[in-house]
Amino acid sequence: MKPPRQLWGLAVGLGLIGWGCSALRHALLHSNAYDLGLFDQWVWLISQGLPPISSMEHVHVLADHGAWLLYGTGLLYELIPSVQWLLAAQALALSLTAIPIWWLAQQAGVSRHGCWLACGLWWLQPVVFNTLLFDVHPETWVMPAFAWALWAERAQRPRLWLALLLVMLGARDGLVLVLGGMGLDLAWRQRWRWSAAVSGLAAGWLLLLSRWLYPWLRDGEGPKAAARMFSHLSGGPMQILQSLDWSGGLQYLGLLCLPCIWLWRRRSLPTLLIALPLVLVNLLSASASYRTLVHHYSLPLALVAVLAAIDGGLAAGRPRHRLPRSLIWATACWLALAKPWFFTGPYLQRLPHLPSTQEAMAEVHPNAAVLTTSYLVPHLSQRRRIAFPKASFNRELSDQDWTVLLLNPTDPGWGSTRKVQRRLIDQAERDDWHCRDWPSGLTLCRSSEPEHAERLHGLASDPRPPFS
Repeated sequence: MKPPRQLWGLAVGLGLIGWGCSALRHALLHSNAYDLGLFDQWVWLISQGLPPISSMEHVHVLADHGAWLLYGTGLLYELIPSVQWLLAAQALALSLTAIPIWWLAQQAGVSRHGCWLACGLWWLQPVVFNTLLFDVHPETWVMPAFAWALWAERAQRPRLWLALLLVMLGARDGLVLVLGGMGLDLAWRQRWRWSAAVSGLAAGWLLLLSRWLYPWLRDGEGPKAAARMFSHLSGGPMQILQSLDWSGGLQYLGLLCLPCIWLWRRRSLPTLLIALPLVLVNLLSASASYRTLVHHYSLPLALVAVLAAIDGGLAAGRPRHRLPRSLIWATACWLALAKPWFFTGPYLQRLPHLPSTQEAMAEVHPNAAVLTTSYLVPHLSQRRRIAFPKASFNRELSDQDWTVLLLNPTDPGWGSTRKVQRRLIDQAERDDWHCRDWPSGLTLCRSSEPEHAERLHGLASDPRPPFS
């Protein structure tokens, strides 16, 4: 039985609503340099045929997470260079993951009502909605491929399975942990050749990235995130145990399990093995953001939780009259742990300053090298050079190649400080930059030597004036 047309319509409709939510958050100036501005600049550079090296991280796009799928997105930017491609693709991919979830439920012998419940459980996962609002991350695009790969493995479709696994690896290097978990699940089921194949693919991809691609693109250095997030684990076992966030970790596990745990059964345990490597890495990370339902790091775990519910209570023939209770419980968890209420308060904080901010951004020339606040980066990131002044920024403005400052010391945004931004504006004024202030505290400063700036960036042939 094919998924009903109503499911396709609902999935597309929810995807469009999700796109509207993420686009509204972006329009309200609550998207950020990390990671929407970062990916937008990379994809724009790809579409322009320029080296895709971030001016914020000074890292090649493939040296970040090996996400070669971003090159395909560059083709869309050639049609219309818009960040909305990224937002729409993420929202629709997350919503349409329900289609292969229906296949999985049907494959497990779940009733039609149970199939609908399985899709609803996915849509109501708090981490799914929160990830939708947390800028853009390429691994969201391959959640349908993840669910489809699980179906293909159970349907004994090895070629399709391997192709989908390769697509998953093209979104983020961290998904090797998910493939490793699939290897554990298959080994538990004594499907040794399949387990060896997926484990070998994960290990081979990880070695290819860490031993060849990353050192080649990063001047001999390995993966950046691994060094930053797991350097504290270099000591002995006792030091590792002492460094763990035990209370935060237990709370994280509890919240992660909450929406679906009532549908898990003993037969769900092999499926839950898929989550084990990723859960362990999240627990061991030095960053608490890995252990929340706000960020994208736990997104694959939500899919595993739904599959465990399919293999457990739903496949066991849960009585039809008890299915709505599970849906009500999942809805209550979503209302408690998801962030739709942010649109009633936190996301409206910059609304009064929106007109002045749009006016200031309209005065920034497309070729300018811009130093701005983190929440304005995604609105100006389609250029060769853009960054935001981090709290550790201590270099003199005269030593930099920036031609435009667009800062707001009263609202410095994520990762920056009032002191750093005020110091940069003071330097620009001392250097006779042309500065303009708005009542919101926003300040636009433009270099008094635009011809030098154009020559420095290879833009002297541009017939347009240096600033619009």
